[in-house]
Amino acid sequence: MLQGMKLLPATAFALPLLAFGDEIRVERDIPYAEPKNVRQSLDVHAPAKGRKRPVVVWVHGGGWMRGSKEEVDRKPAAFVERGFVFVSINYRFFPNVAMGEIVRDTAKAVAWTHANASKYGGDPNRILLMGHSAGAQLAAIVCTNRKFLKEEGVKPSVLKGCVPVDGDTYDVPMQIRTAEERRKQLNQPPPKYGHREKFGTEEQHREYSAAYHTGRGKRIPPFLLLHVADHPDTTAQAKRLEKALQDAGVDARAYGASSTDHVKLDRDLGVPGDASSAELFAFVDRIAPPKSRR
Repeated sequence: MLQGMKLLPATAFALPLLAFGDEIRVERDIPYAEPKNVRQSLDVHAPAKGRKRPVVVWVHGGGWMRGSKEEVDRKPAAFVERGFVFVSINYRFFPNVAMGEIVRDTAKAVAWTHANASKYGGDPNRILLMGHSAGAQLAAIVCTNRKFLKEEGVKPSVLKGCVPVDGDTYDVPMQIRTAEERRKQLNQPPPKYGHREKFGTEEQHREYSAAYHTGRGKRIPPFLLLHVADHPDTTAQAKRLEKALQDAGVDARAYGASSTDHVKLDRDLGVPGDASSAELFAFVDRIAPPKSRR
């Protein structure tokens, strides 16, 4: 949430945006599915003026078992200042629902955004999907396994870019092998809910892995894969997906951030002077530049 803002019910209000003399319109707890529930709701942060602005949909992390759409730090303000509409979503958690339903929640939120973006000055056909950690996997799979958007009646072409941030499950089978071998070497017990359990059967491990859904002619949008440079797992996963995408002719780049960690990388996005933020905004401005500030 914006710094200093209190959580409010689903009403619209405005705060001054000194950078451009505009105001930020914020509407919270909007349901994107029925029956209404907090885990299937989203927040919209938008400029009070303007139209046809590109839209960012943000998916929080938390191991698919925790987290909140409110955990956005400075990202909404940073994107709105640059002329974007920013949408932050909740989704249901494992083990209350299976991984497939969590992915479908993400797709449903994108479908709601496509249907309603214009009400907030957004362009329904210029959506960027981003997420951190577990949210990185969800963003990546919705952008590559296009069946989830098609189930919602949305053309995958509305997605103009994808920015997964420090995910470790773009290739779930690879990560399961890595984690299980590490536990074996360290003589550690298996977790109650590891990736093997969260992602289901071996067939589902591949179904929910973005690296298994690349291919030429699939119109996959450009990718920027942000990751912590000295984290072996997220670096390996980013490089794995980068290669799979590039081999399929997709515009894709992995950027390793130095002097940071898994949590700090996420929290610093949108902070002036942050190197990863510079990479991020160069990417989004290239693939979906705001047509107008007004």
